[in-house]
Amino acid sequence: MKILVVGGGGREHAIAWALRREAPGAELFAAPGNPGTADLATNLPIAATDIDRLVQAVAAHGITFTVVGPEAPLALGLADRLRAAGHPVFGPDRAAAEIEASKAFSKALMDRASVPTARSRTFTDLAAGLAYVATHPEPLVVKASGLAAGKGAVVCPTRQDARETLAAMLGEGKFGDAGKVVVIEDFMPGEELSLLAITNGHGIELLPAAQDHKRLSEGDQGPNTGGMGAYAPVALATPALLERARREVLVPTLAQLEKDGAPYNGVLYAGLMLGPDGTMRVVEFNCRLGDPETQVVLPLVEGGLLDCLQSVARGAAPTPLRIGKGSAVTTVLAARGYPDSPEKGAAITIPPSLPDGVTVFHAGTMRDGDGTLRASGGRVLNVTAVAPTFPEAQRRSREVAEAIHFEGKIFRRDIGWREAARRGV
Repeated sequence: MKILVVGGGGREHAIAWALRREAPGAELFAAPGNPGTADLATNLPIAATDIDRLVQAVAAHGITFTVVGPEAPLALGLADRLRAAGHPVFGPDRAAAEIEASKAFSKALMDRASVPTARSRTFTDLAAGLAYVATHPEPLVVKASGLAAGKGAVVCPTRQDARETLAAMLGEGKFGDAGKVVVIEDFMPGEELSLLAITNGHGIELLPAAQDHKRLSEGDQGPNTGGMGAYAPVALATPALLERARREVLVPTLAQLEKDGAPYNGVLYAGLMLGPDGTMRVVEFNCRLGDPETQVVLPLVEGGLLDCLQSVARGAAPTPLRIGKGSAVTTVLAARGYPDSPEKGAAITIPPSLPDGVTVFHAGTMRDGDGTLRASGGRVLNVTAVAPTFPEAQRRSREVAEAIHFEGKIFRRDIGWREAARRGV
């Protein structure tokens, strides 16, 4: 078997790691990959958005199965192209990927499907958006409708904050094309939950529920980022709550997509807000595995992942996963200046031996000519620890994060703080 993982971040390193663990004899490729995937696979120097070259590479290397990691190639139609050429691929077609590529599309879809979400309005005109903000209760949320690497949603405590954010998006083009359409929505209080569903549009196999930490600094302070860490499973995600999410969110969304002529095949990520009043509302949908949720969830899958992904790629129902009983915590190490202006080039030192159950996934790294590992992105490394108990996983992840060195390193020492409070640890 020859497997291609498309992408070059921490999520793709974790996917390659999980597939290598299940299929040690497979020939594994990553495009473009990173120094972490290079230890597991053959890296192909092809950008994840270079659709033509990716399709050519699948044919040239005799790839038997492709897993698409990031959202951008899905939104560009990579899965469509591969399927049309007869190549099995895990990931939704372009039409279904609009559920992430356009927040305006997603909001309209949820309205048609009667899926609970925050009240919102969509704007392309700055003056009209500012007029709406002038009468909107505080706080409020302003979102770039397009793909913005997880940083396009801004929680605005005041209307003045919202005006400034709206002006940056629609007036100054802060997010480029992604911010040409803006969604303004009500703020949803509560606790977030990341739910990843492997699905062929009908059958649903849930991965362990996770909780991401979007804010840059400890105590959930600072700007939104692509994610500074995650943990799984989450005690809030009881079997009853997961069944409710399946019934009220996943099933009607998938049914509406099929009704609209965009049947879904791949991973549907539902970001849920669990309100203090017992409400469950959708914050966002993604058309792929989350980042950094993938890095914390896949190490908990003890078997069945490859079979499950391949089954869905064939259009069949997902097959069961074997989930371990332990806990996992992922701590993200970011570069100084992240998320707005991350510094690149710092030399990285990782301890030569790691504690049991700890894996370091590469996200934004590169090797220079003499082999030195250096930071090449905003989120640089992900330290995932799996342990029998949550406190032990939390401690191991934090301690290894502290032991890794590069100049300007930023990380949070409180990943999983809500879970720790629930457990009284």
